[in-house]
Amino acid sequence: MQQIINFLIKSRNTLWFLFLLLLALALTVQSHNYHSNKFISSTNYISGGLFNARNSVTSYFGLKSYNKRLLEENTQLKELLRAFEDDTLRTQFVQQKQLDSVGFKFKYVAAQVINSTYHKKKNYLTLNKGRNDTIVPDMGVITDLGVVGIVEKVSGKYAKVISILNENSRINAQLKNTNHFGSLIWNGENSSIVQLTDIPRLAPLKKGDTIITGGRSTIFPKGVLIGEVKDFLLDQNQNYFTVNVKLFNDMTNVGFVQVIENTEAQKIKELETSLDE
Repeated sequence: MQQIINFLIKSRNTLWFLFLLLLALALTVQSHNYHSNKFISSTNYISGGLFNARNSVTSYFGLKSYNKRLLEENTQLKELLRAFEDDTLRTQFVQQKQLDSVGFKFKYVAAQVINSTYHKKKNYLTLNKGRNDTIVPDMGVITDLGVVGIVEKVSGKYAKVISILNENSRINAQLKNTNHFGSLIWNGENSSIVQLTDIPRLAPLKKGDTIITGGRSTIFPKGVLIGEVKDFLLDQNQNYFTVNVKLFNDMTNVGFVQVIENTEAQKIKELETSLDE
């Protein structure tokens, strides 16, 4: 203990200098936008690199489950190709896709989740793709099993995604078998259950019904899977259901995702802005 005290006394000038230097740097970053932005960008770059390095190790141990998912997806694609051999089924499929994509053209960018949370009230994911890969805020993020979240911020190489398990998340969703739609939110309680609100009392709900995206925004195309109805209850006024939806995605184990780009999004936003004015 005496040695520590002697060291502090002996090095007091150096320690005092370092303290004042750090204080000056902190005040500079805090009071100047340019320095603040540079500092944040550098921090994001470093943390993104660390997440990427860690994920390179941990993802190796998840290859078995990812390969299983890929095999299942390949099986579904093969079944779809076999269905295309039937002229009637092929015509119906093409006509349906044409109806679903009117006014919307979507592209997909593959990415990997290098960091994520699921035990907080406001959960996020970090992707190893960013602005350099044409990713911008307000793009949807999905897997083959369903919706993951929405891109909030991007840097050159990384993207921050608001998870579907975030109390600020709002996603347009509907019953697959009807046109009844509402807002998908999360009450912060269960990482596998989200809530679909504002479903009218007249909607023919039953346990096990599939919930999909409603397509009433520029973020997600219509028909992306979300989950299935676990249970539901009426609100205090007995007018609307709140539906508990069990997610198809395991949000505690999301590895590879697709980021959705709506190539018409900017034109639609410009039109809506001009109409508001």
